[in-house]
Amino acid sequence: MPPAPSLTDLIGRYLPPATEACPVFAENSRFEPIIDGVTYFTELAGHMAALGPGDAVYIAGYQADPQLDLTGRVAGEAGYRPFTDILAEKAADGADVRIVLSAAEYSGGVPWLPFGPFLANTLAARVIRAWQPSTRDTGPTLQNRVLLDWSGPLLGSNHQKLVVFSHSGVLTAYVGGLDLSPSRFDHSPHRRLKLGAHRWGWHDAAARLHGPAAVRVRETFRFRWQNTAALPPRFIAKTLPPEFFHRAGGPRTVINPAGAPGDLPPVPDQPHQPASGTAVQVVRSYRPWSLYRHRGWRRMRRANVVRAGIQEIYHAMATAIGAAERYIYLEDQYFHEAPGGDPRFQLYDGLRSAARRGVKVILVGSGRKDPADGGDSTVRPVITHDLRRRVLDRLPAGARRNVVMYRIDNLTVHTKLMLVDDVFASIGSANFFSRSMVGTDSEITSTFVTTGDRVRDLRVTLWAEHLRTPVDDRLSPALADLDTALGIWRREWLPAGHPPQTWRRYGLPAGFAPAEWAMTPARYSPTVLRRERWGQ
Repeated sequence: MPPAPSLTDLIGRYLPPATEACPVFAENSRFEPIIDGVTYFTELAGHMAALGPGDAVYIAGYQADPQLDLTGRVAGEAGYRPFTDILAEKAADGADVRIVLSAAEYSGGVPWLPFGPFLANTLAARVIRAWQPSTRDTGPTLQNRVLLDWSGPLLGSNHQKLVVFSHSGVLTAYVGGLDLSPSRFDHSPHRRLKLGAHRWGWHDAAARLHGPAAVRVRETFRFRWQNTAALPPRFIAKTLPPEFFHRAGGPRTVINPAGAPGDLPPVPDQPHQPASGTAVQVVRSYRPWSLYRHRGWRRMRRANVVRAGIQEIYHAMATAIGAAERYIYLEDQYFHEAPGGDPRFQLYDGLRSAARRGVKVILVGSGRKDPADGGDSTVRPVITHDLRRRVLDRLPAGARRNVVMYRIDNLTVHTKLMLVDDVFASIGSANFFSRSMVGTDSEITSTFVTTGDRVRDLRVTLWAEHLRTPVDDRLSPALADLDTALGIWRREWLPAGHPPQTWRRYGLPAGFAPAEWAMTPARYSPTVLRRERWGQ
């Protein structure tokens, strides 16, 4: 039996080469995954409550609801308090609070048409800026602490989702797919939410970072804040219909207020964290930012984004996919291309090559659409056109059996997560499609390799959640054993000697007791309407 690979081996195989702009943090930074929104929001609430004078919180998001209570309470319930009120209080007490929200989908390229997330975020920013803390006798404390980032390509958005806390100079950073929205406050078995008359859940993830890797996340926020504060003035014309903007008096409304604070205060060197046998890399995607100063389409380009853009996430994912030996596991909201992508930065070729060499490729997607996508929320259990055309159709019949796709019933799978070989994990904001990889949507993702069991344990957590089964001392060994666990996704992947009903019948393996069957295999043909239920 060959010796177990060293951390140096894993870094060289599964991570792209480190650069000054994109370093690898070896054995000095902690990476801790968080699955689903309840734990995530509860942690944010604890950090916000602990902020004192001189501390800081920096938030960059695609969207935010200023009325969100991070404990899950709703207006009218005892104890309800929006996170906006907490931040306004902490700012009054001397904490450095800064928020950057996206305003770039279409509106970045056509500045007088505020649609996409632009309108909602404009209104959210206005509410947060005007908020007076309920616990302090003061006026608004966040007037110039919320900026709208309308830079970016014509079809792009600023999609990064990160939160950084500084307590007495010690950083805790979060990177993932979660927006500050009430619909994200959910957890397994996903029975809290409703979508009209339908059962609906929201499955998401984030990574918590400590140590020098957290500084890298803070620097990403700093980059966004400085660029957004330096944007030229932009206005919403009064001549637009009132449903497109909020009238704030006068002929034009300035999107970003004057007097936003400048650079972030310096942060002390972060203490190294106990992280033996692990390495972390924080990667980003940006396209060169073309700014439109006037209605005459006069363009500017930010000097601090190179002309070719930044595609660190693509290189990180392509490297890990190319290194895979046993399995690639992907959870994503989309497994298809969208306008603004670039064929040079698609990952389908990597998946196809992996399947050819015998790697098991497992794709998990939504059984119910994000309501923001519009239309009927139902997602048919079929493999997407791009996966069929770019992967399966170009594989020999035998290699096709190495690729499976599942959809989780009544659930929006919003995670942007990949696991490889129980040694590599990535969690972030970047979707699988190439518009995230090339930087049309600016993104941030954290990747991780380990010689230990952290990725295996994350895999067990995720697969048990989708199986809707509790994990006890009887079941844990079967889930932890990769050979046995791969049989969850296809019977023929079970090791010899296992009954064919393993993972498809209660008690096989011992301790397997799903509360419901939620996983539906996606069929190859879009014309197949009959649903073949997993487990039956």
